[in-house]
Amino acid sequence: MPLVNSNYTPPFLFRNGHFATIYSGIIRSVNGVVQKRERLNLSDGDFLDLDWSDSQNPTKKLVVLLHGLEGDAQRPYITGSAKILNQNGYDACAVNYRGCSGEPNIMYRSYHSGATEDLIEVLNHILNTRNYSEIHLKGFSLGGNLLLKYLGEGNDVPKELKGAVAVSVPCNLHDSCKQLLSTKNMMYAIRFKGNLLGKLKKKQQLFPEKISDNDIKKIKTLKDFDDIYTSKAHNFKDALDYYEKSSSLQFLPSINVPSLIINAKDDSFLGPECYPVKETDNNVKLYLETPSYGGHVGFWGKNNITYTEKRALDFFDSI
Repeated sequence: MPLVNSNYTPPFLFRNGHFATIYSGIIRSVNGVVQKRERLNLSDGDFLDLDWSDSQNPTKKLVVLLHGLEGDAQRPYITGSAKILNQNGYDACAVNYRGCSGEPNIMYRSYHSGATEDLIEVLNHILNTRNYSEIHLKGFSLGGNLLLKYLGEGNDVPKELKGAVAVSVPCNLHDSCKQLLSTKNMMYAIRFKGNLLGKLKKKQQLFPEKISDNDIKKIKTLKDFDDIYTSKAHNFKDALDYYEKSSSLQFLPSINVPSLIINAKDDSFLGPECYPVKETDNNVKLYLETPSYGGHVGFWGKNNITYTEKRALDFFDSI
């Protein structure tokens, strides 16, 4: 489908992409969501945690929520999504990736932008243990890339999966990495790297034979982290091989489930190759909305409901 016209026009202050990003990530808070944790033991011996919140009334509709890099199921963009969905007839299952639920995962490997094998296990678990007739996916940043890759890479998508919304998606991971290495994103990159290195140092204590102190000292940028840890721990040759194989852009033509991508034009994390206009034009199931404003996972809205929270609800309801 062609580009979707966007009518999102926030107040003046939120027309600054950095302010929109920072407000959403640091200042915003969401109350009133009651989550119940379920541990999912994975087939390789590791685990991840699922945080469930229920609709106000019994329902057979579910949205699986996927967070971004170094996020978790308690981030306001996740709980905000869960809240509006619960208020409108959907249960929500917020996935914490490996090592993201407050407890280190068991294995040396972790999560990454293309780890669809874990999403497959989550969906299979839900289908085997719950009774939902309608399931949707909603992902943010890394989680958006993950769900789009899953939908387009040739998996046996279950018939219950009806739609997907991906917000602030780095469809081309290398292009996004170049943006994060630029001066304009220095503070974000420092924050991400600090969190990732903290986890890696704990892994180094458990797996000293796999990574050395000298290896960790070589990590100066996010790309270094992907060269030294992410790629090696997940069977890629190097960071560029990881970016190439895990980017969802190449899989978009094969998506056969109604899917909406919302990428703001002022998102400093996204380069020009992260706006898949050509791919959208050539796939009737794929919709691309590019608001002028919103930042990265920002999209401020009135009454503490973001534009993308309302937009995703409307999209799921329309399918």
